[in-house]
Amino acid sequence: QGQLVESGGGLVQPGGSLRLSCEASGRAFSGYAMAWFRQAPGKEREFVAGINWYGAVDTYADSVKGRFTISRDNDKNTVYLQMNNLKPEDTAIYYCAAGFWGRSPTSYKFWGQGTQVTVSS
Repeated sequence: QGQLVESGGGLVQPGGSLRLSCEASGRAFSGYAMAWFRQAPGKEREFVAGINWYGAVDTYADSVKGRFTISRDNDKNTVYLQMNNLKPEDTAIYYCAAGFWGRSPTSYKFWGQGTQVTVSS
């Protein structure tokens, strides 16, 4: 059974940066698109960023465009989310997902357990 494991979350001050990692193991995720979603308390899970298998196409939610960058290293089976100029409204649990291209959670078959990101002074 495949597994996605996120890391890199934590507490950061507004304007700071974090880099999330998601390592895939246990099965071949070859060919899958990868994405990051987030879910804040009392809110629905929302799309943050996505990248195709080749890493040539990426897409972002308007709220993070210009601040966040998604990338992947297929040799390491790892996808990254570089988050700069973080804002308190970025506070959420961030989830890594693997599946087909899209912005809906239903497009993704495999999910990590999530990592908490808290932006606060």
